[in-house]
Amino acid sequence: MGKFVNSVSVAALMALAPLALPHAALANDKLVDLSKSDDNWVMPGKNYDSDNYSGLTQINDKNVKNLKVSWQFSTGLLNGHEGAPLVVDGKMYVHTSFPNNTFALGLDDPGKILWQDKPKQNPAARSVACCDLVNRGLAYWPGDGKTPALILKTLLDGHVAALNAETGETVWKIENSDIKVGSTLTIAPYVVKDKVIIGSSGAELGVRGYLTAYDVKTGEQKWRAYATGPDSDLLLAKDFNIQNAHYGQKGLGTSTWEGDSWKIGGGTNWGWYAYDPGTNLIYFGTGNPAPWNETMRPGDNKWTMTIFGRDADTGEAKFGYQKTPHDEWDYAGVNVMMLSTQKDLAGKERKLLTHPDRNGIVYTLDRTNGDLVSAHKIDDTVNVFKTVDLKSGLPVRDPEYGTRMDHLAKDICPSAMGYHNQGHDSYDPNRKLFFMGINHICMDWEPFMLPYRAGQFFVGATLNMYPGPKGDRQNAEGLGQIKAYDAITGKFKWEKMERFAVWGGTTATAGNLVFYGTLDGYIKARNSDTGELLWKSKLPSGAIGYPITYTHKGTQYVAIYYGVGGWPGVGLVFDLQDPTAGLGAVGAFKKLANYTQMGGGVTVFSLDGKGPYDDPNVGEYSAN
Repeated sequence: MGKFVNSVSVAALMALAPLALPHAALANDKLVDLSKSDDNWVMPGKNYDSDNYSGLTQINDKNVKNLKVSWQFSTGLLNGHEGAPLVVDGKMYVHTSFPNNTFALGLDDPGKILWQDKPKQNPAARSVACCDLVNRGLAYWPGDGKTPALILKTLLDGHVAALNAETGETVWKIENSDIKVGSTLTIAPYVVKDKVIIGSSGAELGVRGYLTAYDVKTGEQKWRAYATGPDSDLLLAKDFNIQNAHYGQKGLGTSTWEGDSWKIGGGTNWGWYAYDPGTNLIYFGTGNPAPWNETMRPGDNKWTMTIFGRDADTGEAKFGYQKTPHDEWDYAGVNVMMLSTQKDLAGKERKLLTHPDRNGIVYTLDRTNGDLVSAHKIDDTVNVFKTVDLKSGLPVRDPEYGTRMDHLAKDICPSAMGYHNQGHDSYDPNRKLFFMGINHICMDWEPFMLPYRAGQFFVGATLNMYPGPKGDRQNAEGLGQIKAYDAITGKFKWEKMERFAVWGGTTATAGNLVFYGTLDGYIKARNSDTGELLWKSKLPSGAIGYPITYTHKGTQYVAIYYGVGGWPGVGLVFDLQDPTAGLGAVGAFKKLANYTQMGGGVTVFSLDGKGPYDDPNVGEYSAN
């Protein structure tokens, strides 16, 4: 159970404990209603479908060229800014990289900070963070009449905190992760009913991954489900994978590992979630097994690299589909899960989950039972797999690109960064298209043996990364793509190359627009139907988060974080020169510093720059 730290009094927590379930249901209904309003962006992904789609049309393909900066806010921090701010009822909530500060801004006068939370945390967390000091966002809970509305946040040193959304005061704080073994938190919390869902980080240090649900009102642990180990730890339902027994069922969290290696076997989840109130399932992916050196951990290494559907109330897994058994390339499967309802090729309407994976495959599953509906290559240059067998669910490997001891594997596509990483993408339900930000990066891989030591990196491979076949390897450019994808047919309606990886993700609107940020410091808008570039604007620093859009007092705004960093920016952020440093990222992005430098903040755009300071008297000092 999570340990309470600097929390409210025990008496106060006890007073909150007996709150009736109807309060939780009402609060969840309010959160759903808020997510449907175009005035708000209340959770990562905008809504429980996690589709980053807005029905707004005030900004559209005809007038987007008139977007101008309305206002900006600097966070005062220079490490990478992933994720996106939240907008709720006229306020914007901004998060930062370590030390994980939070700012509340009023949209009528965003130049004044309503409240700010600057937590004190263990600085040792910085030394065990894998890939920069990023954080992917906040969560909002609307309150239930007895407990106030809350902002939920994670801290790099493994704590989770709940703040009063009106005042910023700490309501509760608990310890979720132990940094002494390298377990940190970079994930955005996720609120479902009366629970806040928290993942884990640290597979590169041999951390055993788990997913935890806490009472959103008190911080009390309700359930915890591990990715590896005995079935009782995995919280497998009695009918786990009953519809797809060939995926595997009981006993595999230990039997697919050598000895007790599952105890340091990774499988953390630090990506994104989706939730279907109809199935009551939370959908997410587990990450890579540890160490990266596959020779050191024979077996399928279940249930790392797995798409899970877990019951929100109990944590029990209804299904689990392992995409990359016995991963050899660090294809951590934590990427975005986007929900849709579409007709399959046979014309049957199905409730679907679509997931672009690090391994270069876009998977679509029936989210009611885990059936594999389609599995297509993100790009035709994927070479580690020839195809995915839809009957067995297994990828068909090309042994030429496998990794093994005493062998330098060359020209592996995708690289360990994947053809898709942490970016949060979007789905347009009218066009039936997914808009995906892509990495176009390949690698050479040479493994080595190493012992496990708690709190130290446990990787066992040296990597060199460079642009994929469609990029410019000589000049280290052409490292990214932006694509429009049909999950049913597997066809790409359009695709465009980018100088660097499109790391942060995309947001689509009913205005026939797709917005996204770039590592070299631009926010761009493309035509959803054609991919034509319609508008771009230079940001103070590169973007590794995704845009959001909302309305305030009748005006539509588009907002995005700037602040280059994350895995692709580690060379720039920490001034590294060895091309194999940063787990290979330094060599791949060696030209990035020629286009952008560090920064941190949010930039907000509107048509013609319309905004709160059109009236120059807003926010002015007035003497008594």
